[in-house]
Amino acid sequence: MKKLLIATLLATALPLAASAAVIIVREAPPPPRHEHVPAARPGYAWTPGYWQWSGHRYTWHRGEYVRTRAGQRWNAPAWHERNGRWEFERGGWRAGDRDHDGVANRHDRDRDGDGVPNRHDDRPDNPRRH
Repeated sequence: MKKLLIATLLATALPLAASAAVIIVREAPPPPRHEHVPAARPGYAWTPGYWQWSGHRYTWHRGEYVRTRAGQRWNAPAWHERNGRWEFERGGWRAGDRDHDGVANRHDRDRDGDGVPNRHDDRPDNPRRH
């Protein structure tokens, strides 16, 4: 009986959680505010401020430093217009591409075999670099 109750609760809670994750607004967000970025802190990354929807208006969420995570990069929150409506993409840490060259970390070695690791190679697909 307990398992059935738990399964029922999960089945009703998951769609609600998924729908709460996407925020869609008809009104465009205001332009971003200019923020003074404090001096860099070792082991931390600056996350810029953004407008968040409070249910009836936009409120500014100030930027802050967050502790970095090895092998991950920070994706800032962003608003995207789709079909005349504005969708909010939550920010957060994403695993994958440390050097932002479009190659997943697990495959990021030396694609062209020129002896220069992709993260230091300005032309990672050119074997005749030198």
